[in-house]
Amino acid sequence: MNTTGTAEVAVRHILSDKVTGGILKPKTRTITWTDAHYVVKRPPSGKHTVELTCTECSASLLAEVRDQSTTRTLATIMRIVGALCLIAFVTAFAYAIHEGGKTLPEGQSLPVLFSVSVVAIFVTFVAAPVFYVRGRNYNGVSMLDAPKPRRGHRIVPVRVVKKVPRTPRQPG
Repeated sequence: MNTTGTAEVAVRHILSDKVTGGILKPKTRTITWTDAHYVVKRPPSGKHTVELTCTECSASLLAEVRDQSTTRTLATIMRIVGALCLIAFVTAFAYAIHEGGKTLPEGQSLPVLFSVSVVAIFVTFVAAPVFYVRGRNYNGVSMLDAPKPRRGHRIVPVRVVKKVPRTPRQPG
């Protein structure tokens, strides 16, 4: 239920955050939380601060809400940067394979651009999906820094999952 001028968010109260595993076993992080859903009104322009209350511990949390056009613009910019990182990744990867596959005469080294392309591969391999996913999930609401006792909270966008009815299989 997201109409123009509002944003649906959840205030998460983190109950536990455990990391299990170690040297011989893979590490697993388990976070348990409860959440309360809120619909916050967007300002006509700019940004304003709203106060949200955690239903679990009654902590008062401050959130900053941006207007609809700025939110849409920032989300689009993040997705575009993610796509540009993907293009840079493919280009750097192709260049690294092209230059790295050459046989060089003795005493000659690879060009400096080869080292730059290897660094670009590693950076864009991480940056492309991060920017794209952050752009898809950005809703213009962010939590302002909370004092120490209230740091076990997060403000996250509420995703409405549409259930698609399944059609029964025909025997056959």
